[in-house]
Order: sequence, then C-alpha cells, then structure tokens
Amino acid sequence: MRVCCSLLLLAGAQQNPPVWPASVQVFGPEDTGIADAVNAAYATNGGKKDHGQFATQNFAFLFKPGFYTDDVPVGFYTQVLGLGLSPNDVEFAGPKGVYCEEGSTDYHVGALDTFWRGAENFRTTSNYTWFGDASGMLWAVSQAAPLRRVHVDNDLLLFQYEKGDAAGYASGGYMADTQVDGTVQSGSQQQWMTRNSRVASWPDGVLNMVFVGVEGAPLSNCGKQTNTIPSVTVDEAPVVAEKPFITIDTAGLYYLNIPVVRRSARGVDTEPPQQVGFEQVFVAREGDTAAVINAQLAKGMHVVISPGTYILEDALRVTVANTVVLGLGLPILVAGTGHSVIQVGDVDGVRVAGLILEAGPVASRTLVQWGTGLYAGSPLNPGVLSDIFGRVGGPGRFPNVLTTTMVTVASGHVIGDNLWLWRADHTAAGITTPVDNRCQHGLEVIGDDVTMYGLAVEHTLQDLTVWTGERGRTYFYQSELPYGVDQQQWGDAGYVGYRVGPIVQSHEAYGVGVYHYFRDHNVTAESGIACPDHLVPYFHSPLTVFLNGGGVVRHVINQLGKSSGVGAAGSTHYCAGRNPTPKDQCSVGDVVSCSGAFWGTACRGNQCCPDLTTCPSASADFGGCPKPKAVDCTAGATGLFVV
Repeated sequence: MRVCCSLLLLAGAQQNPPVWPASVQVFGPEDTGIADAVNAAYATNGGKKDHGQFATQNFAFLFKPGFYTDDVPVGFYTQVLGLGLSPNDVEFAGPKGVYCEEGSTDYHVGALDTFWRGAENFRTTSNYTWFGDASGMLWAVSQAAPLRRVHVDNDLLLFQYEKGDAAGYASGGYMADTQVDGTVQSGSQQQWMTRNSRVASWPDGVLNMVFVGVEGAPLSNCGKQTNTIPSVTVDEAPVVAEKPFITIDTAGLYYLNIPVVRRSARGVDTEPPQQVGFEQVFVAREGDTAAVINAQLAKGMHVVISPGTYILEDALRVTVANTVVLGLGLPILVAGTGHSVIQVGDVDGVRVAGLILEAGPVASRTLVQWGTGLYAGSPLNPGVLSDIFGRVGGPGRFPNVLTTTMVTVASGHVIGDNLWLWRADHTAAGITTPVDNRCQHGLEVIGDDVTMYGLAVEHTLQDLTVWTGERGRTYFYQSELPYGVDQQQWGDAGYVGYRVGPIVQSHEAYGVGVYHYFRDHNVTAESGIACPDHLVPYFHSPLTVFLNGGGVVRHVINQLGKSSGVGAAGSTHYCAGRNPTPKDQCSVGDVVSCSGAFWGTACRGNQCCPDLTTCPSASADFGGCPKPKAVDCTAGATGLFVV
C-alpha cells in the first residue's frame, strides 16, 4: 500500500527527492566514483587495530536498483543500504562485494570490537576466497552490526581466520529477514541471533546460537554435545515487524517503507509494506536541535536522521501514533542536559530504528523512555525498537557520562529487535573502573506483553536487565557482568545478569547467556539469572560463561545449574527445564498455558495470549481479546494448567 502526498500543496510538505547532506551518498550503477567514496570512508573509519572505533564521522551509502561490480568495505559508523523494494533489486557482484573484516589480526581480539555498522537490502553473488577454502560474503562482526534484508547467493562467513593458532574471536551478532543459499559458517562466533530468515545449512556453534522463525535452522540442543551445536530453535516469531527502510522509484522519488506486523512468522518477509512518500518525511541534518526535530514530530511527520552526532538539549518526543524515527549511518544522539534522548508517549505503532543513544555529562534517568506506565498498548499495533544501541562512555567527548538506565519500556505491547546496551568497559582513553561512566541497568521492562529479539546488555553496575512486566518474552540474551567490581559491589549485593521480578506470573526466555570476567577481584556471585521459582521451566537453555579473570558464578539460574569460573567449568548450561503439565480443569484466574503454537506461554484469567486468543482461564463473560478461547479449561476441557 502506497501512501504519499506528491502534490507539494499540503502545508509543511517536505521536498521529494530530499536534499541529502554530504554524509549520505546515493549511487547508481552508472556512477564511476563508488570505489573512491567507500574506500575514503573506510580509510577514516575502518582497517586494522580497530581504526575508527571512536571516530567522529558517520556515513550512509545508498545504492539505487541495479548491478554493481565495486567492492564495498564497511567500517565503523557506516551503513550500506539498497534502495530497492526487494533485496534482489540491488546486486553486488564484485569479487568481495559488501564485506566486513575483523578489526584485529590478533586472534585474541579478532572481531571482538567490530561494532556499530550495518548492511541492508541487497543481493550479493560475491564468492571471494577469504581463507583456506572459505569463500562467499564475509561479515566478521560482534554486537551492533546487523545484517538485514540480504540475499546471499553463496556462503556467509561470520568469522575470519588470518594467522596464528586460531580464528579471530568474535562476539556477535544479529541477522534478520535474510536468505543464504549456501552455508552459514559461524566458526568462532561465541553466539548469534538469527530471526525470520532462510538458510541452506548452519553447521557451527560455540556457546549460544538462537534461531526464531528460521527455515533451515538446526534442531535445538541444550549445550554442546558430540556432533551437535548449542542451539535454541523456535519455529515461529510470535509477533514481529521488520525494520523500516527507504526505496526510490524510477522517477527519483523516495519512499519510507513500513513493514507490516506479522504473527506466527516464519521465513523472510514477503508482505508488501506501507509506503509513505518523503513529502511526509523530515530529513534531520547534523546541527539540527531537538526543538527543530520536535516541531516536525508534533506535526505528524516521520523523521529520518542523517549520519552525524547530535548533542541534544531536550528529548525527541514522539507523541503521534504510527510515527517512524529512522537513523541513517547510525547517527549518535547524545543526552546533553540530563534528559532522555527519546521519549515515546502513550501511543501505538511507533517505530524507532537505527540509532546510537549516548549518555551525556549530566545524569539522565533513562536514555529511552517508552510510555508513562499507564498505557497497556495495542496487540494489533505494537511499538517497535529496531537496531537501538545504547552507550555509556566510549568516545571520551566528555570527562565522564552517566545515566541510571539505558532503555525503559513502560508501555505494553512493545517489541525490541536487536538492542545492544553497553556501559563501556574501554574508552578512547583506556579501560574503565566502576567509578567511570556509571549506569545501573541496561534494560528495565515495566510494561506487559513486551517481546525482545536479540537483546545484549553489558557491564552495568547493578542488575543488567530488570523485568517486572507480565508475559514478557526474550529470544536470545547475551550479557557480560561488569569487569572491575569487587565482592561487596557485586556478589554481596546479589546482582545478576537477568532478573525477573518476584511477583511476575508469566515470563519466557530462550538462550539467556550471562558471561563473566571479574578482571580486578575474585568475586563469587550466587547466580547469573534470578526469577520466581515457578518460571524456571520457561527459561530454555540458559547458560553462564567464564571468559577470563577470577571468581565464580555458582549457579546458572536461582540455585540451579553448575558453577562457571576458576576451578569450575568454562561454560555451563542448565538443561533440566520442564514443560507445563496438562490437567483436566482449572478455575477462573488460574495461571495456565496458552494453547496451540503458544503452549508453554503462561496467561492468567482475563488476559490475551500472544496469538490474540482469550486465556483458557478467563471468565465466561470476558470479551477483551480479539479472538475467543481456543481451549476452555474452566468448562472441564483439557486445562493446560501450568504447574
């Protein structure tokens, strides 16, 4: 569906095509300066020794539909984006095509710091031989470096071997809405999240490989055993919407594409998106203030934020339903005066995507505030956060920065899709300690019915993630506990990597990993994950991992699971979860399981299940869900009672 206003008679209509700043370069197949442009950007923000990790320039390279033979290296703060409606509309056929090499030739570092970049919406037929007999598209990255809407004709390599005793370490990563016709070789990748994609095969895995709605995914296996990989496979994504993207037509007009919400989604997205002409899109440029951008948001304009750094004097306030805020080239938005960076009101259908959100020199309560906590949200029109990367410290633009929390989700029915929330363990000046760049939590979820795909939180100084909303779901979680803390600061305080509140009745999580490197002190932590005991069975293949340093984490979840650390295992999964047991009947208001594809997801009384059916233990007169009960245990049918 196309919604546009090509007549510039509407009050406040924006120019289409827009006038892009120099940080956005648009290429067609006939252009001859592509190699010079992309290589100049890579010389600034790419190369070995993680050159450009805290650089001050951002780049977005947009490619019109057509056939390209140029190789395009992707460095820090760089995005390569096709402008076709289908990934197959933009094809890269150079020897290397679009690629990302690891940032260090030292295999102990490898791709561990290869962050903050992205590639979307194209096809690659490249088949360069990178090492040994490994050929295809190379994307050797860690966090905050997603692949989206890509069609890979050959193999996809998610790691790199250059020299020495081993392949370079890598700590990724995220891929969605992508088709790989060959093999995905993940090699030394510690963990990886893949959502709604299609792969021919995926034979490798180190610690925690999670697949949701992926055709061709390996079978689930808790831990690594003979001839298996540690993987968690979920057949369908319960509710999801792909990230918004930009297209161009043959007349040179631009459109913002807003993918539809899908339920029980499997494979790549083939549904036509809603299209909005750029007459309704304000293009923010570096130097624009929050006041300038907010004036456009208040008019109901969508906003595309150009590459650059924006030190904001106020939060960007999204108060109109169905607004899109989309970053190009991973623009950096800094909380300049102690406010949030993004505030979303109690409205439905908002999409916020492709941004680095950074704490500033005055303490903020949170960098993202989604809702007031008084709004239940809409199951039919959820809000979505896509490719949101929080950061507390790193570049050193201020002597010290701080925030209490990075992302707070207070409304219901919100989806997070690839979030990395990082309190810096290192900065441009060196390593950090607990007195630097203070931040208590990465994510706080207060709202009900919130779903997270591909969540990573690292190094905050208290519980990394705190979840008190009902019916939350997490598909993949990677975390690292803070490096420099001592026993009193961490172990004695009882902090964990992932905490579900003590009165929560329903929560489900797949592939939750808590990693530890107690660098400066021998810390003993009781557990990596904490939740009410009745929720333990709904944590699928949780694990703790000893990376280096001293100390030990005694249990994976609550008092269950073996230790990881000095004198114990390097990594340990807890594999003793169980499913809910069917019983013949229930009472109104009992905690029960939803039915069908959502067997194992708990609900209670007058609530809706993820497929919008009414909870089996709802009262007979409850009509608040779009669909009736699939099973009615209050009437004596099989009750699916959760015990």
